[in-house]
Amino acid sequence: MIRFSRSSVAILSVALLATSACGFKREKYKNPITKDTQQPDKILFDKSVVDIEKGRYELARLTLNTLINTYDTSEYLAKAKLAIADSWYREGGAHGMSQAEAEYKDFILFYPAMDEAAESQKRICDIHIDLMEKSDRDQNNALRAEYECKQLITQFPNSKYVPETEQKLRNIQEALAQNEMFVGDYYHHKGSNAAAANRLGGVVDQYPLFSRADFALWEEADSYRKMGKPAREKEGEALSRIVRDYPLSPYVEPAKKMLKELEMPIPEADPRAVAHMKYEAENRTKLGFIDRNTQFLKRGPDVSQAAKRGMPTMTNPKQNVPLSVPVPASTAATNVSTGVNDVTIAPVSGASALDTKPDARTELKTDPTTPATKPADPNAPAASATPAAGAAAPAKADQTSTTDTKSKKKKKKTTSTTKTTSSQE
Repeated sequence: MIRFSRSSVAILSVALLATSACGFKREKYKNPITKDTQQPDKILFDKSVVDIEKGRYELARLTLNTLINTYDTSEYLAKAKLAIADSWYREGGAHGMSQAEAEYKDFILFYPAMDEAAESQKRICDIHIDLMEKSDRDQNNALRAEYECKQLITQFPNSKYVPETEQKLRNIQEALAQNEMFVGDYYHHKGSNAAAANRLGGVVDQYPLFSRADFALWEEADSYRKMGKPAREKEGEALSRIVRDYPLSPYVEPAKKMLKELEMPIPEADPRAVAHMKYEAENRTKLGFIDRNTQFLKRGPDVSQAAKRGMPTMTNPKQNVPLSVPVPASTAATNVSTGVNDVTIAPVSGASALDTKPDARTELKTDPTTPATKPADPNAPAASATPAAGAAAPAKADQTSTTDTKSKKKKKKTTSTTKTTSSQE
């Protein structure tokens, strides 16, 4: 018999009540047409809005498609397309969300100047945020959410949704950084020091607002320390970043001690970093009793420690190459400091060997018994003249070889005749 504690029963009861409340709540449609008119297209639109609010999504989409196909010059076409996307969004589910994303993208494509275009991009971002997994699982939806949120900020910089989206982007990047941190920590404990240092350093480079960036730098420095003297400079750089960029971290004093042992200068703390860390410590989200105990029931990651201020990363830096990977000699002079080897692809320009040299498959094998030169064929292409001329040399060489063989046989025969005559005498 399974027994539950009182706290567990209370938590499950609250969760079920919240789920049932969300399931039976009927929200009013947020983008209605307030114009009071009895035009038939307006009547169709109002009818579809009522159906959306009551959960009759399929009927609402049929009405809206009738409006679009019947009144192709209606002033409500844009609103009708947006309402179709909203109906899919409200319907939910994997199929509904994919259809909603496609409809929202079509709306942005056809009506980019409307105020609802930014709202549509926000909905696309929310779709992928709702599908995000925990930080130790597949991060495909997190990467898609990051891309869509960046699109809103860059494409609609004056939108009222930008501040909200920036915070969502900080939360997304917190989850992505946690995933990279898990991988780097695994390599560190496994003893793959080069891979660990590369991952952990990349986390801080790409997500400087990460709540555990100081710990990532500490493990990066430890990985470089285990790699020996060739990585001594890299170890010092990681320790210096802890002291300079994360001055309130508990790893500052150990980092200073290690820098003294390495006989490297100790940098000064950045005043802006001090102010930023104080602000984050005062405004960090604190989870309540229910949130702490129901975190395992949630699908998404825990982003309560995400930064509340600061511009999220908008451009991804170049990926670092592990220190253990040798740098090619051709790029060593230009990439010694960065350790990054760039590969570029460009179309072939100008004449190449395929254009200037003859095709080897068209060369004819010359028979030694045939003459060295043959009359040119008037119907043959001009390029075939080159292989024919080139084939004359092997034929001449074969004739010379045959002549030398005959002269040697004749000389041998003469020598044998002379010896026979001498013996007879």
